[in-house]
Amino acid sequence: MNDLILIINTGNTSTKIGLYKNSKPIFVESIKHSDTELYKFDNTNSQKNFREKMVLDFLKRKKIEIKDLSAVAARGGLLRPLESGTYIVNEKMLTDLIQAPWGYHASHLSAQIGYSIAQSVGIVCYIVDPISVDELEPVGRYSGHKLFKRAMYTHALNLKAVAKRYSKENNLDYNKIALIVIHLGTGVSISIHKNGKMIDAIDPKEEGSFSIDRSGGLPILQIARYITENKLEYKTFEKMVFGNGGLYSYLNTKDFMKVENMYKKDDTETINVVYAMAYQIAKEVGALSTVTKGEVDTIIITGGMARAKFFVDLITERISFIAPIKLYPGEDEIRALAEGVSRVLNKEEHPKVY
Repeated sequence: MNDLILIINTGNTSTKIGLYKNSKPIFVESIKHSDTELYKFDNTNSQKNFREKMVLDFLKRKKIEIKDLSAVAARGGLLRPLESGTYIVNEKMLTDLIQAPWGYHASHLSAQIGYSIAQSVGIVCYIVDPISVDELEPVGRYSGHKLFKRAMYTHALNLKAVAKRYSKENNLDYNKIALIVIHLGTGVSISIHKNGKMIDAIDPKEEGSFSIDRSGGLPILQIARYITENKLEYKTFEKMVFGNGGLYSYLNTKDFMKVENMYKKDDTETINVVYAMAYQIAKEVGALSTVTKGEVDTIIITGGMARAKFFVDLITERISFIAPIKLYPGEDEIRALAEGVSRVLNKEEHPKVY
């Protein structure tokens, strides 16, 4: 078979695998990982062999030979700020993903696994619109202190993909409209798009609302005091607020289906925490709407948690006055990765080098 693209998208609690012929799906599978499975690993990098075996087993089950692949598409991670596009995975990128100078993320495993598989048969592994896509306008870089500046680390792949998908489905020019896109996943990315660019966004790594395992923006002086009094190393604190923070720190689970069940059983603490998370997300949407002076054509809600109607309702009741709301439950990332690499294989787009 020709033009076969293997897609790898590793998340905190799942490994999503796809096989596409150009931009058409042949097989797509999502493998869930329980808290018990993942607790035995010291860090994200140590999960590589465990998850790579799952990808290879997937190909074996589907009776696909690695040598028949044309390319591998992997989700990008926390890299240096980059312009939007499709990038060739190289040794420099892998070093940055493994050493993680901009922070750890489960998606770092995608390119590590993809590169390993691609190298075994002499093909290329690519990433598309990584987390570090940065189209922030200059005014948005000011943080409040000259030693620090804001950056954009978001679920750019899905944010961009659903924005373009919505535009195409409604015969709109993505380059001429204003959209707010909310990605409700393990992390919550909220972005505003205008004239074809994601001009501002809430970075779920260190600001905005809390989410399943991320603390978002925290009271800065309380944080400074806590770190100082407890003499915490940076990596220790980073793990505390990015991986062990957010909803997980309150309810001791990263499984939102369990959270939904507890919510519907009227567990008081669960109700309060979930309500607070929806409240914070809505508040950030309102803040981003001011970037375009309130001129927003549509608000798009996507991501895994967008399947939970009760949670979406808690958000939309606060933001529906801003603009009409369109739902794209789940993630469009597998499809977006396939489309990005297909454009390169079909010579519609030149790949970028990291």
